[in-house]
This record gives sequence, structure tokens and C-alpha cells, in this order.
Amino acid sequence: MGTQTKIPSWAAGLSGARAVVTGASRGLGAAIALALAEAGAHVLAVARHAEELEALAAHHTEIEPWVGDVTDADFVAELAGKDIDILVNNAGTNHPMLMEDVDTQTLDRMLNLNVRAAFLVAQAAVKSMLEHGRGGSIINVTSQMGHVGSPKRTVYCMTKHALEGLTKAMAVELAPRGIRVNSVAPTFIETPMTKPMLDDPAFMAFVTDMIPLGRLGQPEDVAAAIVYLASPAAKMVTGTSLLVDGGWTAR
Repeated sequence: MGTQTKIPSWAAGLSGARAVVTGASRGLGAAIALALAEAGAHVLAVARHAEELEALAAHHTEIEPWVGDVTDADFVAELAGKDIDILVNNAGTNHPMLMEDVDTQTLDRMLNLNVRAAFLVAQAAVKSMLEHGRGGSIINVTSQMGHVGSPKRTVYCMTKHALEGLTKAMAVELAPRGIRVNSVAPTFIETPMTKPMLDDPAFMAFVTDMIPLGRLGQPEDVAAAIVYLASPAAKMVTGTSLLVDGGWTAR
């Protein structure tokens, strides 16, 4: 098992918290699960691939693998029955293509995972949090593309703008019941999902030129933002989007 990391004082309130991270087998999700575990939470790491989850769990004693599909109704029903303090709604996908080339299968696949499943997973977590009466924190992983537009990303931008809207509406509705809802909106992060795109030198040049800091983000950059929003340090933060974008959207 991995070495236990000292919990930062501002995140100490996560000790013993119960967290669920979807899309946790690799990339952003794996980094988020590990960061929450290192901050003291017990993490249910959700993904479809058992081997990758087992490899992740080997890094920390507080990570518990949960093989499941967020688009499956049985998984959502089971989630509602868990005891949840923190949900990180991270599962999602992207298929960049020109708008005129988008087929209905791609459209439906992205809407189903990025919007419909995200809503249903959040709804299940809310039911759990309300039942247990301790409040909670829900963090939707969106994208800088939920704030701007970009070529070959009409469907992706649409889904992420939808998730940003859901975040604000949930935050307003659930604040009186002690549940905070925020989003984290990353720029291009070096992950297995982005690697095929970033391997194109022309696209890589476009991305780095658009980021004022001049570099790609790392999964740990996003994980740090998640831990902050889940922690007591963010107790007055709800309904906002924390942009981890190196300045992309500041232009």
C-alpha cells in the first residue's frame, strides 16, 4: 500500500468523510481519488474496469474499488443507498469532430454520459445526503469548454455548458439543506483521453498558445481544486466554477 500523506490543515475536515468519485480508473479521476484519500476521506472509486481500479486502490488504503457504469440504472439506484458526504461527478467523454459530421450515435452517447448520467448520479447523491442529514459537497467536473466555444467541440461544449447550468441550479436549490454544489473546469490536461489529440503537433501548438501560462495542466492541478471545494475551507463557496485553465478563459 502507498505511503500515507499528512493531511493539510485546511482539508482536515475530510477525515472520515465518505466520497464517491466516478470515472476514477485513470487520468483525472484517479488523481482526484488519490488526493481525497490523502486528505483523509474514504473513497469509493467508480469505473467500469476492475483491473485499473485495483491498481489505483493499491496506492492507498482508503480507496475502495467499485466496478460500475454510471449510465446503468441499477448502479444509480445502488448509489442512492450509499452513505455519501462528497460526490465528484467526473465521468465523461469527448469525440471532437466538425458539427456537420456529428452522427446521432455520437450525439446521443455524449449527451447520455456527460449530461443525463451526470444528472442522475448527482440526484442519487443528493438523496443520500438528504437522508443522512449531514449536508455534503457535490463537485461536477466540467471543462473550460463549459464557458467558451471551440472548433470541433459543438457537442462537448453543449454538454459542459449544460453541466455548468445544472451546478448553479442545484446550488441554489440545495443550499438551504446544507449541500454545496460547485464545478471544476479544467483546460487541456495531460491524460489518456487527451493524448491522441495532443500528439498532433499543430493542435498542441494551438492549445499552448491559447493558455497564457504556456503549459498544459496536470491531473494533480485539478485534484487540488477538488480537495479545496470538498473541504471546510470552501464552506462559503457554492454555485461557482473554479477554472483550472491557466488563463484560457481570461482572454
